[in-house]
Amino acid sequence: MFVELLTTSGLRRQVAASLLTFEVPVQRLAGGRYCHGTVASESTRAKRSRTFYTPVRVAAGIGDYVDSSRAWAVRSAQRRGLYDRLPVRLVTAVTRGRSPKVRWSGPDGCGERALELLTWQERMLLFTEGPQGPEPLWLNEQGLPLKPHSRNGVFATANRRCRAELTPSESVADPHRVYAPYATPHSARHSFALFMLVVLNHVMDHRYGPTPAERQDFRLLYGDPWFLVQGLLGHATREVTVDRYLAPVRHLQLESLLSSASAPLEGPMADMDVVFARLAHEASGIQDIDVAMAPAGAA
Repeated sequence: MFVELLTTSGLRRQVAASLLTFEVPVQRLAGGRYCHGTVASESTRAKRSRTFYTPVRVAAGIGDYVDSSRAWAVRSAQRRGLYDRLPVRLVTAVTRGRSPKVRWSGPDGCGERALELLTWQERMLLFTEGPQGPEPLWLNEQGLPLKPHSRNGVFATANRRCRAELTPSESVADPHRVYAPYATPHSARHSFALFMLVVLNHVMDHRYGPTPAERQDFRLLYGDPWFLVQGLLGHATREVTVDRYLAPVRHLQLESLLSSASAPLEGPMADMDVVFARLAHEASGIQDIDVAMAPAGAA
């Protein structure tokens, strides 16, 4: 569910890893397909809060995790007394309104801070009484908060498992042939950026079919798809979005790739597998997971 959240929202590893249980999005947008939440300014690189979006199914899946695996880990840690050994801050209240505040009591006395100003380190020390235990959303199997950098080890282990299963032992070293996919927490954010760029281009060109003049008016009012993706990622400049996140497709004509669709879109999030397969084939730096996961030697 952590990977699903990264891939569908474009959040950075540290932002997603430091979410508290009550920050999981529940407010649905019109249409009911997406939920939106708020990124705390202190957890971002730009130190600016912003809105993020994730599908309802992902928010529901995170809720299932909270009620199952997470609850089991909390109960296990409580039985072993692990929480009694930590310098925890017990949350006494969370205010609402335009600038919510978290109030707590702990070894150093009582405190209060705006929710958006809590650092990820401070968030790891917040606990509540009751069956849900610690407030940090993501816990390890011992029931302790899973720190953001710990995710790198999880991905590294998964990459080794994929390589061991998918790379034939008799293969000859070849830098141009990769048998297994390689992923990092940040690659999920890059995948989100690519997906949104392609979908926004497709929606603009095929769903609305604007004339050149209408397209120009739309860009003046709302910006082009590159600008919209920049806002979703929270980048300060367009150059970061174009040169660092979407460099593999910077020089490709997305319109020409999209124009080969065999059937018109029935909705803005229709299946785009063929388009992404072509992008992976024609642009270096993009992995097609379906191709990478195919058994070695398969057609």
